Amino acid sequence: MTTPVFLTVDTEFAWRHHAAGLGVDAIYERSIEPADVGIRYQLAELARHDLKACFFVDPMPAVLFGLDPIRRIVETILAAGQEVQLHLHANWTGATVGDRGATFGHFALYRYSLSEQIDLLTQARDLLVAAGAPAPIAFRAGSYAANDDTLAALASLGFVYDSSHNGAEAPDASRITLPPRQIAPTARGVVEVPVTVIEDSPGRLRTFQLCALSVGESYDALEHAAVSEHAAVTIVSHGFELANRSGTRANAVHVRRFRTLCAILSEMRDVLPTVHFADRPDLPLDRQDLPLGPDRLRKRWRQAEQLWSNWVAERA
Repeated sequence: MTTPVFLTVDTEFAWRHHAAGLGVDAIYERSIEPADVGIRYQLAELARHDLKACFFVDPMPAVLFGLDPIRRIVETILAAGQEVQLHLHANWTGATVGDRGATFGHFALYRYSLSEQIDLLTQARDLLVAAGAPAPIAFRAGSYAANDDTLAALASLGFVYDSSHNGAEAPDASRITLPPRQIAPTARGVVEVPVTVIEDSPGRLRTFQLCALSVGESYDALEHAAVSEHAAVTIVSHGFELANRSGTRANAVHVRRFRTLCAILSEMRDVLPTVHFADRPDLPLDRQDLPLGPDRLRKRWRQAEQLWSNWVAERA
């Protein structure tokens, strides 16, 4: 049995750059192509290792800046043979050009009613398609801030998959009513494909995200999933995650993690093949897959690496 891997990249304009008063070209550069380690670099690495990835693209900045920046993102991803699915940060709906983030809509999608969520998702889907993407079948809420109404809204619009449940962010941000340790896909009107988490310490979960796990933790989580024959693995990254927060320099720790993760997935492709949501892979539903358990030494190594990343690589 193989365990499909959804290698996902949330691709969005970082709100912090808008709040800093930057113009659209600078926001694009620092969010999408920062320091030569943005999506073009990532797409090249994926191609070099013959891996598939899903780019969840947020089209909502188009309400401020028009479709051209979103079209550029979509064209770049599709030209590289990767898939585009829908991401949504609803706060852009209330934003104004040049106001340094003074006005905004709700940041959390769950703050909207069911009918409002249907309207937002319809608007976002239509913008993404207008920017050149195929009609999306998968979705992830910005900051994982979805709830059960989100799943109902997605089902009503014909979506097949959601990937917003993140037990490490529940119940504060991620509000879909699933157990925090739920990492296997499950039927909830749509197929919920949760973000994979590991147990960082007893009772404490951590997201399988590029900037959150060390290389060793990522390898162990993948090996655990393969040996345990998990139904799926879902990994999160961002288009800007290989750079520092200002988007001006590469973060060497994160770049190394990304390159090594690609190499690991390439080596383990026979048991952990990367897939697109558009492939509609056969996903066993409602399994009781368990996250990787805690390991004190593994955690201490990551904490040392994170300290280097935050205090050295981030400020290089």
